[in-house]
Amino acid sequence: MNITANSVWTNCLKFVKDNIQPQAYKTWFEPIQAVKLTDKSLSVQVPSKFFYEWLEEHYVKLLKVALRKELGEDAKLVYIIKMENTFGNTEPFTEKIPSSNNNPTNSQNVTTSINKKIPQLRNPFIIPGIQNVKIESQLNPNYTFENFLEGDSNRLARNAGIAVSNKPGGTSFNPLLIFGGVGLGKTHLAHSIGIDIKEKYPERTVLYITAEKFTQQYIEAIKKNNRNDFIHFYQIIDVLIVDDVQFLSGKSGTQDVFFHIFNHLHQNGKQVILTSDKAPVDMQDIELRLLSRFKWGLSAELQNPDFETRVSILNNKLYRDGVTMSEEVIDYVAKNIKTNVRELEGAIISLIAQASFNRKEITISLAKEIVEKFVKNTKREVSIDYIQKTVSDYFQMEVSTLQSKTRKRHIVQARQLAMFFAKKFTKASLASIGSQIGKRDHATVLHACKTVDNLSSTDKQFRKYVEDLGKKLSI
Repeated sequence: MNITANSVWTNCLKFVKDNIQPQAYKTWFEPIQAVKLTDKSLSVQVPSKFFYEWLEEHYVKLLKVALRKELGEDAKLVYIIKMENTFGNTEPFTEKIPSSNNNPTNSQNVTTSINKKIPQLRNPFIIPGIQNVKIESQLNPNYTFENFLEGDSNRLARNAGIAVSNKPGGTSFNPLLIFGGVGLGKTHLAHSIGIDIKEKYPERTVLYITAEKFTQQYIEAIKKNNRNDFIHFYQIIDVLIVDDVQFLSGKSGTQDVFFHIFNHLHQNGKQVILTSDKAPVDMQDIELRLLSRFKWGLSAELQNPDFETRVSILNNKLYRDGVTMSEEVIDYVAKNIKTNVRELEGAIISLIAQASFNRKEITISLAKEIVEKFVKNTKREVSIDYIQKTVSDYFQMEVSTLQSKTRKRHIVQARQLAMFFAKKFTKASLASIGSQIGKRDHATVLHACKTVDNLSSTDKQFRKYVEDLGKKLSI
């Protein structure tokens, strides 16, 4: 009988498959390839050092038994790690590492000594390395479905979230993209889904991460030449929740790595949950191939809560805090705070605090006083779209005219003012601002801001434009 590396490894896999969970087998053993069989030594190729470290940490005894069944007591296992070049397209190189369960004979010719301590599994959340292989979910236990009240404004998103939590990765809602304005509960709902999944499927790895933190981790991984480890860390997650995915806008490198992670998770039946302040169709500077994947599942919008929902939210908040308040006061607050849930709860907390600190009864007059101050001091969430609409209305032109290629002086100035205020009132990058205001580049935006500063100090009429628009956008 002709014994080959493939036949030995195939038999080993049959034994392994009978002794571990199917998901673990699929994640950790299917990617491994048999490469060479020399005497009693089997060489297998693994995707990265991350894989090698995890196998040695969790499955080395199982591998030892499987291999000895096939090759006898003197069996040896050698990992060949295929390392990719992070910064270019040159050919990958390999590194040979023997298993820690091999006999320490004839090891002089391999790259890494078998007596060398296995390095800690790299985890982007704990630096320099995790001491425990358990991955913390980063979920907020206070954000549950129980305190996320259902209404017409959020029914679709909430019910879709419940469906996903009942069968993560097994519904057509993959990915589930939850989008809507500030303070409407996107983050709360995302956490609720994750918490519910952890309760129903405790063996699954759930991870919540903001897109900003994901980007920072990726940059750090590039600096340390740990790109492989970064990718494989995210590829072992069963349920990945990424908050504020619009933050990836304009970051081509991060988008590229997220694209590959997303593909791996989706193809392996893992669940992806995303939140964004915009629908996919309105996202700027996100690669088309990534946008198309955002649209694969369900995009569910969270809208401003209606009056009945606002009343329910206030009653629920008061009940949880053990505070009683008259229906008249609750109705007044609900009627006058219409923007979002965050401001609604903020107003009621301010009202309770004032009554408590000053030992006043919570009356309708106190409610009017607090709500008036609260609304007055609440800053409008200004978007680039809103800025363009405000500037266009001020100069009595269409937004399409403001974005056009025309070089007419009054239109150019209006466009420059829109860019100026977009830089002042939003956190968007210059490239993103330019892209959204007539598909210009970042240099055009920079020039526009300098022009507005110069004209404000030399042109009285132009300075009035800046002051008028500044007041409108600061309301």
